[in-house]
Amino acid sequence: MTSTPAPTPTHPIVYLVEDEPVLAEAMAFLLSSRGIDTEHFDSGEAFWAAISARREWAVRPGCVLLDVRMRQMSGIEVFERIRARYPSLPVPVIFLTGHGDIAMAVESLKKGAFDFFEKPFNDNRLVDRVVEAIEASTQRIALCANADEVRARLSRLSNRERDVMALVLAGRLNKVIAMDLGISMRTVEVHRANIFSKMEVRSAVELARLLESCGLSGETPET
Repeated sequence: MTSTPAPTPTHPIVYLVEDEPVLAEAMAFLLSSRGIDTEHFDSGEAFWAAISARREWAVRPGCVLLDVRMRQMSGIEVFERIRARYPSLPVPVIFLTGHGDIAMAVESLKKGAFDFFEKPFNDNRLVDRVVEAIEASTQRIALCANADEVRARLSRLSNRERDVMALVLAGRLNKVIAMDLGISMRTVEVHRANIFSKMEVRSAVELARLLESCGLSGETPET
């Protein structure tokens, strides 16, 4: 395993998971010519062990160039592990495939892989796609960070406030919420004010937009 000098944790990086040293070296040189830092892993096992031990891996913008067919742990297996541990795929995966691996790569696209390139590939097209993947990574990481913050706010709600919040998001009026929960309208108003304060919003519309922007609109308030 080789790497360029360690950049700062927020600096984008491309992880080259490729067991052919000559190809890995050529890709590292190609990416460095565009000012992109790389880190090379000569097996799926080495890559998985490294990112499993790094707390900052899923919060650092980047891209994985992952060979489909490698000794022992295949690229597909590595991808499935990444997808299971990081469902939002904050670091997009681009597969490098041989002709016989295209069907597997296409199936992985359906499961969230960013793209695949058949060997031999067009150098400039690959680098352009890597740049796009890094941009997507930056956006995904920001979204995950925002979602974590919103989840922390949700955790501060009491059980009753969560009940009220679900009905507020459903568009119920205060008097209807009071009847549904068997409490007074004044109590609903107090809970509503507390919800807005804890969630740091000023209205039900703003609350709904906040949850939607973080990809949490489908989650129940209990989560």
